[in-house]
Amino acid sequence: MTAPSRHALVPFVSVDNMMKLVLHIGVERMMTELAAEIEADFLRWPLFDKTPRVASHSEVGVIELMPTSDGETYGFKYVNGHPSNMKKGLQTVTAFGLLADVATGYPLMLSEMTLLTALRTAATSAMAAKWLAPKGTRVMAMIGNGAQAEFQALAFKAVCGIAEVRLYDIDPAATAKCARNLAGRGLNVVSCNSAEQAMEGAQIVTTCTADKQYATILTDNMVGSGVHINAVGGDCPGKTELHRDILLRSGIFVEYPPQTRIEGEIQQLEADHPVTELWQVIAGQAEGRSDARQITLFDSVGFAIEDFSALRYVHSRLKDSGLYQNLDMIADPDDPRDLFGMLLRAGAAQAA
Repeated sequence: MTAPSRHALVPFVSVDNMMKLVLHIGVERMMTELAAEIEADFLRWPLFDKTPRVASHSEVGVIELMPTSDGETYGFKYVNGHPSNMKKGLQTVTAFGLLADVATGYPLMLSEMTLLTALRTAATSAMAAKWLAPKGTRVMAMIGNGAQAEFQALAFKAVCGIAEVRLYDIDPAATAKCARNLAGRGLNVVSCNSAEQAMEGAQIVTTCTADKQYATILTDNMVGSGVHINAVGGDCPGKTELHRDILLRSGIFVEYPPQTRIEGEIQQLEADHPVTELWQVIAGQAEGRSDARQITLFDSVGFAIEDFSALRYVHSRLKDSGLYQNLDMIADPDDPRDLFGMLLRAGAAQAA
């Protein structure tokens, strides 16, 4: 008698279970732990496969794949960016991701990554600021108060000790939403009527807007010395937030230059304009902030290693949590050569 077919079940983390996991761990604790995981992987940077995103651009947005591997585990993220979705009541960014075992090629986990991307983006921002922002920074301006804003504010509070966040968005309803969501979370939240007002007294300025265009959210005269700029919104060709002159005055730090030169603020500059890779600062191979008066800019576009870190972190927290479903994704017959026989046996079982 032929043995029944085996099935390789793959854990799947749904949006509902991701929310339960985040709430179980705690939002700030999870972003602190994600920042530590990402930083640890940045220290292993040379081990990873690295390539710019595989992107399919259209007039309304972009769909991208972000793959990487450390030689033992492989990961990728599918992500879109469609700014006009907001007018349709849809998310501008959605994502899912997968981890796999390099030795067998078998998937280890499939997960939603819309929430997880917001968490890892904020964790990466705060991690970079820990290395680049002025010491003792307590006030951050948050310009662009959409889906990322609360995560950014809480990550900077948890990782960098920010005590006050000053909010501005061209849509007052977005600012009101953000202020409402941050109420009671240990931050002094100040709603502002202009970007200039939001930047008053801020040593960190985070820009995170959604329009897919060359925009000037910050002009040169708005940025004084000794400020750290966390530019999160630029993530595709033709989309920027900072005036070019700000870049020329700043020490610029990036994740992966070949990708950032296509998608980041530095797409405005010559291809040979000097930038520093953030992993080199963390590894002690390059200087971060050189003095108290320097303007530092983290030109963040997001990179696959950060998603890999986030997926591996979630995978490590699944055991005994019950916060996943097993998906029957992989056909895995007892005899690897007899895939068709597995189909026949399934047909016979249905007919019985």
